[in-house]
Amino acid sequence: MTTSYHLKQFSASYFRKQLPEIVKLAHECFSAEDFRLGLLQLCDRQEFASASLPDGKSISHAIRIRDCARNLRSMLAPRAEKLAGFSFAKSIYCIGRHKEAENLSADFYADATHLLLGLLDRSAWSSLTELQCEENQAQGRQAAVQRSTQMDQLSESVDAQMRRFAHGLQEDVVARRQERRKHICRQLGASQEQFDDWRWQFDNIQQNPEQIAKLVKLSETERNSIRDACKQCLPFGVTPYYLSLMDDRPELGFDRAIRAQVFPGERYVEGMQNCSEDRAAYDFMHEGDTSPIDLVTRRYPAICIFKPFNTCPQICVYCQRNWEIDDAMAADAMASPEKVQAALDWIAAHPAIHEVLITGGDPLAMNNQDFYEILKGVANIPSIERIRIGSRVLATAPMRIDDELIAMLSEFRQPGRRQIALVTHFEHAYEVTPEVISAVERLRQAGISIFNQQVYTFFVSRRFEAALLRRTLARAGIEPYYTFNAKGKEETSDYRVPLARLLQEQKEEARLLPGLSRTDEGVYNVPGMGKNYLRASQHRSLVSILPNGVRLYEFHPWEKNITQVSAGYIGEDVPLLDYLQRLEKNGENPEDYDSLWYYF
Repeated sequence: MTTSYHLKQFSASYFRKQLPEIVKLAHECFSAEDFRLGLLQLCDRQEFASASLPDGKSISHAIRIRDCARNLRSMLAPRAEKLAGFSFAKSIYCIGRHKEAENLSADFYADATHLLLGLLDRSAWSSLTELQCEENQAQGRQAAVQRSTQMDQLSESVDAQMRRFAHGLQEDVVARRQERRKHICRQLGASQEQFDDWRWQFDNIQQNPEQIAKLVKLSETERNSIRDACKQCLPFGVTPYYLSLMDDRPELGFDRAIRAQVFPGERYVEGMQNCSEDRAAYDFMHEGDTSPIDLVTRRYPAICIFKPFNTCPQICVYCQRNWEIDDAMAADAMASPEKVQAALDWIAAHPAIHEVLITGGDPLAMNNQDFYEILKGVANIPSIERIRIGSRVLATAPMRIDDELIAMLSEFRQPGRRQIALVTHFEHAYEVTPEVISAVERLRQAGISIFNQQVYTFFVSRRFEAALLRRTLARAGIEPYYTFNAKGKEETSDYRVPLARLLQEQKEEARLLPGLSRTDEGVYNVPGMGKNYLRASQHRSLVSILPNGVRLYEFHPWEKNITQVSAGYIGEDVPLLDYLQRLEKNGENPEDYDSLWYYF
């Protein structure tokens, strides 16, 4: 299948050819309003009929019909059309009557065609694996043996899929990186002992594109984007350790996610060019609206965020706080003692808060004395039963987890009274190294729980790529916690993935893993509101498919069943066809993702 096939296939003529029933309905209706009512009746008939599917069709058909009917009903509601400023029903009516609707993209035709084909039970079916599980009449031990054989085949198929990707614990990868570190040490005039010292790592953060090019092979695009980002004073920096994880042959693609994590793309640099002039405009999560006092953010009843340190040793390109971070390890990143104390006093004055997430910035980038004082200040608040530390140093500089830090964390851990937990951020299994394993083991021996939050970006979204990360983390002793749908920030559009792809990943690939390796929670972080759990469809509504193929969702406030709340948040998604075309350009077969169209 070629990209040109995708581009040429989805059009008004293709829609009419595939959906003669919809064309016939349009010609039978005298107005767009009649047609809308006709579509609603079609939804009812199809869903009712699906309850009694003929022999030979599985329950999967009925479920797909139901899901398409429910989401089409949602889009046909007058309120949805008002929210969208667009009538899906009117556009389909015009297409059916050969009145070409204006400004409808191939992305629109692709999604609309799949939706209605699903409703009519004529959607394409493809298998996630080569295994086809057929129903049989066996019972008892015979049935169990047959099922066990199927499970063997299914698990072997999953393993084969995961072998497409490299992880950082493979012997050849470890050996390759040892050579990379020797090269970096030679270029920076450092010893191995210095390289293994977190202070040296933080003192030698790399920001100059010409110097970085001596340490790792850069493409011309990467070099220019780093140069432009530095010219615009955008926050940027990468540790020598993290550079050692990059390959000398990036064209192989093993380190693709690692590079994308820190090297800003052209669209990011363009999108951030006005950040220094109007920083608040880039506050996607509306933290300004949920910050009752400087350094504190509060969106939930029993927890608050405390941000005493406003920088990191390494800046993630898609960081939600890129608008307020000045630079990697900026000299003035530590909040003043007066502001820190005022924030601690505020938390203490609100005993309903039982948990504090210390983040920033990366709090483990502080010097030990400052970090100790922050920990002590939070621990001295009687109502606090858990101190959570948000840090990415396990991935960017695992040597930071030394004996002194472990002793400090252990001092404030009181079993049965106060828990200390580390929430970290690994994007890809290629980031998990022997140094990470060693650091995790020391933390766990000290009784520190470790959880991971992955941001589900385009660069980690191939089939079974995120599943491999969870599997690797679980073996390392890090528990999968959240998978965040990449935020809808304009400057990070290259990183975004359709909501449907994360749902597909969670309900297909992740479901094939054992429970302790898969039990994280897929979420969409709603500006000003907080986490919207994607597992349950009742937390959102599909409002429309817009002319450009974007799915428009209404995300409902998390507290909707607890107290009276105002309207939800309207968010635009990524066109599914556009995403599949990008995957195809990266060597993936779009047909392997066919069920994507039927996650809403």
